[in-house]
Amino acid sequence: MTLIELMVSTGLAGMLATLAMLLLYYAAHNFAAMANYVDLDRRSRSTLDQMTSEIRQADKLNTYSTNQLVFQYGGTTLTYTYNPTNKTLSRTFNGTTTELLNECQSLQFLMFQRNTVSNTWSQVAVTDPSLCKEVELTWTCSRKILGKAANSESAQSARVVMRKP
Repeated sequence: MTLIELMVSTGLAGMLATLAMLLLYYAAHNFAAMANYVDLDRRSRSTLDQMTSEIRQADKLNTYSTNQLVFQYGGTTLTYTYNPTNKTLSRTFNGTTTELLNECQSLQFLMFQRNTVSNTWSQVAVTDPSLCKEVELTWTCSRKILGKAANSESAQSARVVMRKP
């Protein structure tokens, strides 16, 4: 084996190793993005299921703001609070606070009556909590991958009708 043959084979092996490392990095990045997306979607769906069930069973809405809902729920209160600074959605029931979502970029609550706007499918928006019979929940959560913003984002939106009169 000559020196030239050795240099060519070493150069080719180095290029193949570099190519393999780039491919491995790309695959790991995509797997991390997919895992983030699946986890965000799972948590968002679980939170939406829990909130839907509890809001449907609530007696009435006591207090409303675009980032907090306070319901009368049986003999106690049920509160959902969005903290835009910490990017968290929390639930407080019987003095116990539980974090439902984290890394929540935006969240908004809206309230409506059951009756519809004339000639539309939309419900009448209200500002008085005592008139609320329907609550709209909308949020977006996202995560960073390897310190950079990525496309792993989960958005949820639903309208929940309070069943009790």
